[in-house]
Amino acid sequence: MELHNLKPAEGSTHREKRIGRGQGSGHGGTSTRGHKGAKSRSGYSKKVGFEGGQMPIQRRLPKYGFKNINRVEYKAVNISTLQTLADKLGINVINPQVLKENGIISSKDLIKILGNGELTSKLEVTANKFSKSAVEIIEAKGGKVVTL
Repeated sequence: MELHNLKPAEGSTHREKRIGRGQGSGHGGTSTRGHKGAKSRSGYSKKVGFEGGQMPIQRRLPKYGFKNINRVEYKAVNISTLQTLADKLGINVINPQVLKENGIISSKDLIKILGNGELTSKLEVTANKFSKSAVEIIEAKGGKVVTL
């Protein structure tokens, strides 16, 4: 096999449908558009969401809910994750920089520490927000909670 004799597999390619190029092409006359009506004419485009006259879905379904523009989204990090990180790295200070370097959060995330899991080491944890249970668990082990 050489570059000059490469070709696609049998049946994998199709000829282009050359529309409006005379009767000999088999697609002359109406150019596969049928007879008359808006769809046969140039410049036709149907409305987005048009369903042939049937009541469209965006009008059939009622309005629902709202988006709170003041909502603050936090990335949840559990106590168990902090413990795993502390064991793996052998550290006792956990802050957003450490979490970012280890791929737990991305640079713009706000962090909330949640109290799911066991904590065995004394940690100093820095985050934007803490749940009550997380604060209790960290402080019970003699650790320190720093809110940004």
